[in-house]
Amino acid sequence: MADESAEIFDDLYLGLRAGGAVRKRRRGEPLSSEEEEAIGRWQRLSTWRKALAIGGFALGTFGLGFTLGGLIFGRWRKA
Repeated sequence: MADESAEIFDDLYLGLRAGGAVRKRRRGEPLSSEEEEAIGRWQRLSTWRKALAIGGFALGTFGLGFTLGGLIFGRWRKA
């Protein structure tokens, strides 16, 4: 189980790197070899691993926003 969670974080990080490289390519900027490799590895990932990485990022972002929103706008804050 520990190996699977590590792989999910690796896939998430790979997706973030590949996303940045694709944006850079779209703007016409030259890519480094690491960025080209990240794009290639992301494209070779299976669909379910991509979905799991994107879903994990979305849930994590939502959870962080929900938590911070609760702390900022929670009942403990006086008007």
